Amino acid sequence: MKLTRETSQLLVIDIQERLTPAMTDGQSCVDNTAKLLRCADRLTIPVTITEQYRRGIGPTLPVILEAAGSQAALFEKMSFSALQDEAIASHVKTTAQHAGRPQVVVVGIESHVCVLQSALDLVTAGLQPFVVVDAVTSRARSSKEAALRRLAANGVELVTTEMAIFEWLERAGTDEFRALLPFIK
Repeated sequence: MKLTRETSQLLVIDIQERLTPAMTDGQSCVDNTAKLLRCADRLTIPVTITEQYRRGIGPTLPVILEAAGSQAALFEKMSFSALQDEAIASHVKTTAQHAGRPQVVVVGIESHVCVLQSALDLVTAGLQPFVVVDAVTSRARSSKEAALRRLAANGVELVTTEMAIFEWLERAGTDEFRALLPFIK
């Protein structure tokens, strides 16, 4: 299934100050998430950002908040799965149902915990999760690899940052393509 900008929303999971430095390839996850956020902002794709236990793990990284723009919805959570939090689940499902955006592009930390559980719950909720493999990470590379295998086995689409961006854009030569080209390179 191909992503479209009209039917997508972006879910950013727990890219927080005290958690990110412990991740394998944490900077790559942050950089790719920022690219997706800038594109989503330009293409008016709704964004939801979660924070796991903010007091203990710290706030979302400033670069993520800056890239998200002013329209992103920010939620704190205690559940590992974002969909187990009633406010987040309601927001994501309402965006899917009332705004016609059942495709949920998922990025964040950690691949084998919060990302995995959230994506599996998205499937259970009848939504279409797309996990961005180069914008998720874990402390151990083996945990990320195991999570990606399990996600694929459970019907979750695995994409890359560029796959998502180019599918959202659909064509070259447009004003949007030219505006977003610096984020792609």
